[in-house]
Amino acid sequence: MSKQSRRDWLFNVGYGFGGLALNGFMPGGGVFSVPTAQAAAAFVDPLAPKAPHFAPKVKSVIWLHMDGAPSTLDLYDYKPELVKLNGQEVPESFLKGIKTSTQGGVGKLFASKRTWKQYGESGAWFSDLVPNIAQHADKLTFIKSSVTVGATHDISILKLNTGDVSPGRPSLGAWVSYALGSANPDLPPYVVLYSGAREPRAGSVNWSSGFLPAVYQGTAFRPGPSPILNLSRPELISAEQQRDNLDLLHKLNDIASKERPSDSELAARTRSYELAYRMETSAPEAVDFSKETAATRELYGLNDEDAKEYGEVLLRARRLVERGVRFIQVVSGPLEKAGGDADGRTWDAHNKLEQNHAAHAKAVDKPIGGLLTDLAARGLLEDTLVIWTSEFGRTSYGQSGDGRDHNPWGYTQWLAGGGLKHGYTYGQTDEIGLKTVENPVDTYDVHATVLQLLGLDHLKTTFLHSGRSERPTVVYGKVVKDILA
Repeated sequence: MSKQSRRDWLFNVGYGFGGLALNGFMPGGGVFSVPTAQAAAAFVDPLAPKAPHFAPKVKSVIWLHMDGAPSTLDLYDYKPELVKLNGQEVPESFLKGIKTSTQGGVGKLFASKRTWKQYGESGAWFSDLVPNIAQHADKLTFIKSSVTVGATHDISILKLNTGDVSPGRPSLGAWVSYALGSANPDLPPYVVLYSGAREPRAGSVNWSSGFLPAVYQGTAFRPGPSPILNLSRPELISAEQQRDNLDLLHKLNDIASKERPSDSELAARTRSYELAYRMETSAPEAVDFSKETAATRELYGLNDEDAKEYGEVLLRARRLVERGVRFIQVVSGPLEKAGGDADGRTWDAHNKLEQNHAAHAKAVDKPIGGLLTDLAARGLLEDTLVIWTSEFGRTSYGQSGDGRDHNPWGYTQWLAGGGLKHGYTYGQTDEIGLKTVENPVDTYDVHATVLQLLGLDHLKTTFLHSGRSERPTVVYGKVVKDILA
């Protein structure tokens, strides 16, 4: 039998501790790399808590991405003039400066068929698709002048998450992890949750660390009781054997460190294995809602066939916030009831909008309303920022008679939580809801504002890459100060 090197032995032992899942924690890039002495000597825990630039307003972010782009004209942006003009050709004055169309030209104006009401002291308008979210009207901060570039899903989703239309840049959650580190040593600081049986569109590129070290990328927690691949202990190894192996690693590293006190490589590896060991218990416990009360389960819609799947995801998001996870990215999954092909079962309603949006609204409205109620009741909302967003909106003119096209020129997003003006609306679209006419807010501005609420100056959050000082907002971006309390 060939002689096994000490490095090989350490790798083989560590593999069983979820070493592959924690590849990015290793100095020099992971368990397959051969780190230099300089990298080992310079090693510090990359997820150690770091001080913000100034006092933060919130500690955590729950980023609710409605995949496929809902029509906010059918949810939040009531347009009486569009009702009057329903069925008519779009006046040329509204199309000025707009490049149309992504899929089939400009149809006739298409007014929402929903019933609308005003809610709360703010008098915000909501359609009957979102009655549970509407109950929180005075907690919400609307941005009704959102704009972006690109009108294809993959490009605009990438821009929504990373601030750029080309792969390779860090996602916003990765920047937050890099700048602030972890508030809980037993869990990743950046977690991705999704509903549905498949990974969200374009997958991990949207929670990538880009040119930042891999340790800062998002960790996807799959639905079900085993949220992280390769984390569970192998069946043939008992907990006692695993603990003994780790203890032996510590003893061997202590001996090695006395011989080479400047070499911190083995200590770094052991630290990563210890984290994986702790996560074997902490990660499943963090997303296990089996001990939640019947009232809480009802609040999130877990007893509702339509809302159950998304409700489980949001209940897990709340549990992660309680445990100090800084950035939780939640992606709504496709629904069979929404109709269409694989992509058409998201909010992407180019046709059959009524069927599509009715299905998705039933899936997310009660859980989101429950999340806001629960966070507020537990005193967590003041320390948490909740964002409802998508890659773009949908047009005020129709397609195929009963659908809407992509709209990057004017749509609605909302925020709730600490540091905001509640029951407040910023910006507006034109009279038919097609284009922003006041206070445009791009993705970069949203990112800058989120960082501001976390106590980070987006201009000072930098990383040296290929000789250039990079920042989250690329070369654009400003804090939307008017929505801050």
